[in-house]
Amino acid sequence: MRMAFLRALREAAATDDRVFLLVGDLGYSVVEPFAQEFPNRFLNIGVAEQNLAGVAAGLASSGKVVFTYSIGNFPTLRCLEHIRNDICYHQAAVKIVAVGGGMAYGSLGMTHHATEDLAIMRALPGMEVIAPGDPTETTLATRAIVTRPGPCYLRLGKVGEPVVHDEPPPFTVGKALTLSRGSDVTFVSTGGMLAAAVQAAEQLGQKGFSVGVVSMHTIKPLDADCLRAVAGQCELIVTVEEHNVIGGLGSAVSEVLVGVHGSQVGLKKVGVQDRFYEEIGSQEYLRAQTGLTVEQLVNAAETSLAERRSTNGQPGKPIRKQRESATRGKA
Repeated sequence: MRMAFLRALREAAATDDRVFLLVGDLGYSVVEPFAQEFPNRFLNIGVAEQNLAGVAAGLASSGKVVFTYSIGNFPTLRCLEHIRNDICYHQAAVKIVAVGGGMAYGSLGMTHHATEDLAIMRALPGMEVIAPGDPTETTLATRAIVTRPGPCYLRLGKVGEPVVHDEPPPFTVGKALTLSRGSDVTFVSTGGMLAAAVQAAEQLGQKGFSVGVVSMHTIKPLDADCLRAVAGQCELIVTVEEHNVIGGLGSAVSEVLVGVHGSQVGLKKVGVQDRFYEEIGSQEYLRAQTGLTVEQLVNAAETSLAERRSTNGQPGKPIRKQRESATRGKA
């Protein structure tokens, strides 16, 4: 994703001289092409993230569109007060980009696990929060936020994420992308978990389930219309995020569903449990520890759906059909 982001940013900078890139002592052949092409619009602030946020806010106040870029928690948690007071309060056009969302830097330990960022950033007034599902969405999101006013948090994976979209889909900030529809289960995914959600849906489909997939690339503003529509189409929504189950996508979705009058749709939140993971390992290894592999997603959906149907008294009959029958009986 990071390469897709930087390619799109270079394209934007070539046509818009307001675009600046500020980094926190990063490089390694990733940001160098931007620095070489636009040396007067690139600054390496160093390991000083509070200054990173402050300088970005100052540039934005002079009419620039400023992207700050660093690893995981560093451009967010380490300078949170500066983001809140200098950027959000003034509605500055600063786009905070974190590479390695979730456990992408798992081999470096819990200090590099970015698993609370969505919850924290979406609580800041005026802050838009976007977590693209694949490199294609990353390119489209980068292009979109250049022209949007105010602050934005763009959460990226690291490298090697599979391309899910064969063709670039129509992309709008705040509007989810529906990849498929299903009457039994719908996976609502954010960030780099999209490919796993698609694979899990395919496996469930082979077992005879009707399964949909939604890429909820924007956490704030959330696409409530999409969620209300999904709630009326299926029995169970499974949210999938490489983030704490508290405060992220699952919580945001539940905030919408609780206000859907008459909805009987179930909600299963799959994500990182509310603890620090002291284990050291690859992203794939840590995803397995948190229930985020394809097989674990399949099992979570099957188990939750079976429990709902069993609780309803007719394990072999979909809740949706029972509700329709009850409605016809009352008529």
